[in-house]
Amino acid sequence: MGDSPAQRIADLRALLERANRAYYVHAQPIMSDPEYDRRLAELAALEREHPELDHPESPTHRVGGEAVEGFATITHARPMLSIDNTYSEEDVRAWYDRICRTLGVGGGGLFGSKDCPQTVAEPKIDGLAVSLRYEKGKLAHAATRGDGVRGDDVTVAMRVIRGVPLSLQGDGVKVPPVLEVRGEVYFSLKEFARVNAEREAEGEELFMNPRNAAAGTLKQLDTKIIASRRLRFAAHGRGEMTEGFVASHSAFMEACRSLGIPTNPGARVCKTVDDVLAAIKEFGDKRTGLDYAVDGMVVRVDDFALQEKLGVTSKSPRWVIAYKYPAERKTTVLLRVDHQVGKTGKITPRAVMEPVVLAGTTVRHATLHNYGRVRDASTDPDDLDAKRTDIRIGDTVYVEKAGEVIPQVVGVVLAKRPRGAKRIDAPAKCPECGGTVEAEPPESVENPALETERRCINPECPAQVREKLIWFTGRKQMDIEGLGEKTIDQIRASSIPLASFGDIFRLPDHRAALLELERMGKKKVENLLQGIEEAKKRGLARVLAGLGIRHVGDATAKALARQFRDIDDLLAAPVQRLRPKALPRQEAAALGLPEDPKDRPETGLGNDTAPVVHAYLHSDAAKRTFAQLRGLGVDLTSHDYRPPGKAAAAGPFGGKAFVITGTLEKFEREELKELLESLGGKVSGSVSSRTSVLVVGESAGSKLDKARELGVETWDEPRLLKELAKAGAPAR
Repeated sequence: MGDSPAQRIADLRALLERANRAYYVHAQPIMSDPEYDRRLAELAALEREHPELDHPESPTHRVGGEAVEGFATITHARPMLSIDNTYSEEDVRAWYDRICRTLGVGGGGLFGSKDCPQTVAEPKIDGLAVSLRYEKGKLAHAATRGDGVRGDDVTVAMRVIRGVPLSLQGDGVKVPPVLEVRGEVYFSLKEFARVNAEREAEGEELFMNPRNAAAGTLKQLDTKIIASRRLRFAAHGRGEMTEGFVASHSAFMEACRSLGIPTNPGARVCKTVDDVLAAIKEFGDKRTGLDYAVDGMVVRVDDFALQEKLGVTSKSPRWVIAYKYPAERKTTVLLRVDHQVGKTGKITPRAVMEPVVLAGTTVRHATLHNYGRVRDASTDPDDLDAKRTDIRIGDTVYVEKAGEVIPQVVGVVLAKRPRGAKRIDAPAKCPECGGTVEAEPPESVENPALETERRCINPECPAQVREKLIWFTGRKQMDIEGLGEKTIDQIRASSIPLASFGDIFRLPDHRAALLELERMGKKKVENLLQGIEEAKKRGLARVLAGLGIRHVGDATAKALARQFRDIDDLLAAPVQRLRPKALPRQEAAALGLPEDPKDRPETGLGNDTAPVVHAYLHSDAAKRTFAQLRGLGVDLTSHDYRPPGKAAAAGPFGGKAFVITGTLEKFEREELKELLESLGGKVSGSVSSRTSVLVVGESAGSKLDKARELGVETWDEPRLLKELAKAGAPAR
């Protein structure tokens, strides 16, 4: 390497780019992670000393630091369509037969040549779909799939992912003027485990699965966070590209690798449908040993000209299909059952089993759902669905992951049931406080197989208190930064009192004691106390949603807050006012409500649930809670109140009929529904000719296809936020 700073910087950049390419493209590392970090630190120091030699494509800029204000929208040059799914060998053969008939090949000569179209089968990485656009070899922009036509601009985020080349360097391949590469952004399972371990240590909520974690990470506004999570990218398809670049998918993927773009190494070229099925089986046998999550195998016609001939339906291309593997099921032995008490007092049986590796992770616990399921006395040994609920301690049980995420016991191997296997008895008293429990339905006491729910009715049960505190401080409720599960447990284990909602707002009085706790430095404590102060201003809806009241989630809490000015107004209301939709016409009129139920406000409560909520609101425990919160300066007025008689149709969205599909980053579906309705819109569950706007989030389904067929206007999330801002809705 040269002696001058300019030469040293050039040499280090070249070395680090070679290291990235070797690691992410060829899976053949040329240096260890510590060595890479040392070289990167040396380069960063040289660039600081010689700022005139800095360059935006330097590897040092992949550590993040640029703040993102928000996400603009990019229209895809070619739509990013969804892929049809299939779950059986017969479906794969049927798809292959259809494309053969369409192309006039195969079929024993009945439809023409016996030649079969060549296909490519490759693992379907479970990540977030992204399109990278390169112009003259430089990364021009990157966008999420969005609604398939438009996606969020995530260029800044993608630039800090090491495996994504910022400029293409051809290794025997000429760089085309325009090249769009579609692929998946994903977590390796190793990095996913590392990030969750860090979040657990900080007392933050854990990510449920790698895909959602990747999607959430890419939407971070702080690129340092994105860089620290070490996401990966793998190409799996094309968008727009210069004509004549390559003629097939297999050639395209080879060209991507030559240009420095990572691809999935598990792809396999198949000559026949039997080759496809063999590839599916072979990969299925080893997929759980991979360091990344997969949710199937994608099979596509290789030749681009044949793809164009086959065309697309309104929903997806005809030339590609995704085979989805069934959930992996294994057997293990049930050792015992723990009885867990939740924030509403619900007691749930949780299986503790001999460890078993399932879908790539070691599983020791699984849900048993409720005591009625585990006490079903069905005796048909050949009916797994019937026998799955007759579960006993010592049984060999079938376990699988629902959606590849949540382990659950789904059956019993009766032939291996040991003598003396003990039935699972529902606790007669609360396992945490020893208090009274109630079963639902009540007659299930005589017939346990009928039971659907069992709960502790002691509102001061310690287990409920802990769970309620965790719930109360959560993002969708009071959103108190720094007060997650681990921190709550740490404080409760100390001498600092934390046994009620009021105690949360007294924590500022214990600042000195908080600073003495392990891993509670000055900055963390200051952030926590600031978060508590901010939480006081959230308003009635957030407080009601956070209390863990049975039948009252965030949607119902906001609906109540729209009808009542403050907590006193709510407490003064008779039970009938909590269930306006269910009232007879005459009774509704007596309360000043419209006679037609369609015109009455929605609370989400009915004849069965409203009395339960009303009873809680007037209980001694609730009265103490509201008095404490008021005395501590917590705002119990409604920020969502709409005076009676206010015409929704007069709002800025008046007359518009909305449908929502897919997953939105800034809204839960019920929350958005309420907001749109508060602005005068109407929200339904299905697309029709009367639909004005389809709001489209990530992973949109058939509603998007229907909207396109009918010519319904679609809004992605950035457009939605823009329209809401124009309507005067609070910023998100």
